[in-house]
Amino acid sequence: MTTTLTKEAAPGPVEEPVLRKPPTRKRLVPYWLLLPGILWLLVFFALPLVYQASTSVQTGSLEEGFQVTWHFQTYVDAFTEYWPQLLRSLLYAGTATALCLLLGYPLAYLIAFKAGRWRNLLLVLVIAPFFTSFLIRTLAWKTILADDSLVVDALNALHVLDVTSWLGWTEGERVLATPMAVVCGLTYNFLPFMILPLYTSLERIDGRLHEAAQDLYASPATTFRKVTFPLSMPGVVSGTLLTFIPASGDYVNAELLGSTDTKMIGNVIQSQFLRVLDYPTAAALSFILMAIVLLMVTVYIRKAGTEDLV
Repeated sequence: MTTTLTKEAAPGPVEEPVLRKPPTRKRLVPYWLLLPGILWLLVFFALPLVYQASTSVQTGSLEEGFQVTWHFQTYVDAFTEYWPQLLRSLLYAGTATALCLLLGYPLAYLIAFKAGRWRNLLLVLVIAPFFTSFLIRTLAWKTILADDSLVVDALNALHVLDVTSWLGWTEGERVLATPMAVVCGLTYNFLPFMILPLYTSLERIDGRLHEAAQDLYASPATTFRKVTFPLSMPGVVSGTLLTFIPASGDYVNAELLGSTDTKMIGNVIQSQFLRVLDYPTAAALSFILMAIVLLMVTVYIRKAGTEDLV
């Protein structure tokens, strides 16, 4: 009986996989998909922004024509003359944002954790105001806040207007054409922009975290303070930005619900563009508002400690 011994073949060099680049046409596909959005931003955002920037440093009149003379003094003159309206706009927008957060957070929490099968219905009710015109929604508040309305009668009965009148937000027993009316309109119109990001952020929170907090004998208040609210901060930041930024430049609510003493910077810009026809001043005010809002947003995001926006 013979035994045949076979020698194992010596292992050869391992060939490294060769990474082949995709064809040029496939590599360009993502850029082609981005092209419509980039063109949209260039045509409807970047170009108008450049045009307004050039307008802000022009001099002249509508009859004689405007010429670019790099007249930066327009910015100084505009800020010096209209800083009260600018400050008032930031105050009204900040107050409305704070009210939206106080009203929107409990509702968003209810929809996210307690609504059950009613969740979709409540979400529809939140966005229901969008089914009507912004103008119609604002005009409705003229009826709600009229001198003989049930709302004003109830506020008078509760002596709420005594406090707001002392603060300067209302005039005696009158609410319409006061700062309170403007803030009420801003709060109502921009409340959905606060609720939806808050709901999205709260809905993402893993329920097991709440169970873990309960297992560690944390009270509901401690669970909210240590778990729920910190994890919902992206929604808080997104909601406040989506509310404050458009509210600071709004002019419809101040125009329809306010008076000459409650005009915001948006009303000034609109008047300079369409009535006074002072285009350089209007453009300069627009850039001043944009610069202030951008600065405030940058500081706010850094102080909030989160850049994970919803």
